[in-house]
Amino acid sequence: MRTLASTRTTLEPQLASHAGEMFALLQDPRIYEYENEPPASQAWLRERYAKLETRRSGDGTEHWLNWIVRIASGEAIGYVQASVEPGGRAFVAYVLASRWWGQGLAQEAVQAMMDELRDAYGAKRFVAVFKRANARSRALLVRLHFEPVALPDIDDDEDAMELVG
Repeated sequence: MRTLASTRTTLEPQLASHAGEMFALLQDPRIYEYENEPPASQAWLRERYAKLETRRSGDGTEHWLNWIVRIASGEAIGYVQASVEPGGRAFVAYVLASRWWGQGLAQEAVQAMMDELRDAYGAKRFVAVFKRANARSRALLVRLHFEPVALPDIDDDEDAMELVG
């Protein structure tokens, strides 16, 4: 796993040592408007990140890839992540602190990640699952040329979008 770059962001492979700065960033309540909640503690987050450093699912069949997103000043602004299945399907996700929303930074970071997934991990299909009410997430995926797709195992209040190629 390597460091990636877009025009205005750098994607740094996530490590347990990132827990301190990310814990503070992940306290932004606007991030959790539609789902999830902030990490319970910095220690919990460090342990979670340490487990993810394996870069593999428990059974070893999937790549679990996580990057911290930084801007030119070096400040962490969020993260992008993907689970890449053996057949080339990659589930992607992203979180940026709310003060960075609406500036195109998430689009750059997700695109840089997808390029890497395609080139280094053989991803052929990209899928994102999100809460139906999350218009920001839908708009980001549309800008990235994702299209709606039906998935059997998502919740009633969720949608999925996919990009093939």
